[in-house]
Amino acid sequence: MTRLLPLVLSRFDLPEAELHAARLDGELFAIDECFGPIDLAPQASLRAASLAAILPARLIAEQRTAAWVLGALLDPPAQHQLCADTAARYRFAGAARFTVREVVLEPDDTSVLAGLRVTTPLRTAIDLARFCEEFGEVEADIVAELARTGGFELPGAIAGLERRRHLPGKVRAAQRLRAALRRASCVSPR
Repeated sequence: MTRLLPLVLSRFDLPEAELHAARLDGELFAIDECFGPIDLAPQASLRAASLAAILPARLIAEQRTAAWVLGALLDPPAQHQLCADTAARYRFAGAARFTVREVVLEPDDTSVLAGLRVTTPLRTAIDLARFCEEFGEVEADIVAELARTGGFELPGAIAGLERRRHLPGKVRAAQRLRAALRRASCVSPR
């Protein structure tokens, strides 16, 4: 019986030289560190599968990495932002390309997409508003796209923020969410 290859191929499936040769031949396209067949359109499930293929199962895509997986960011970040639930008691001895932090997560803060846990669009928007050192037009556009993807508006974003008690950076995050989502409502066609 012939073994079928997964939709997303990594260095664990085929040697990297073969993967790159297939990309050069026009049979595969790059999805971060992995590859997918050219007859499939880039989509969230392929981006999630590309990370699931190379990451331990306990790690969760968050912030810019989650925004990329969810389609709010076109290119993968140079350094993937990942987290582990404090309840998981996980220690990641990974590469410099990944930053991992421990976080407290509510059950509805994540979803599973193609085998990868990803923070929801709302949680991702809140985290970006809280943790981005610079929050300019690019970050506001990412938050606006996450709102479209997640189907939430400003009241829902503020409610999601307020529901978390004793949250550092809450006031600044609320200001950033208001600015990003008000700007998006002015720009988007109605």
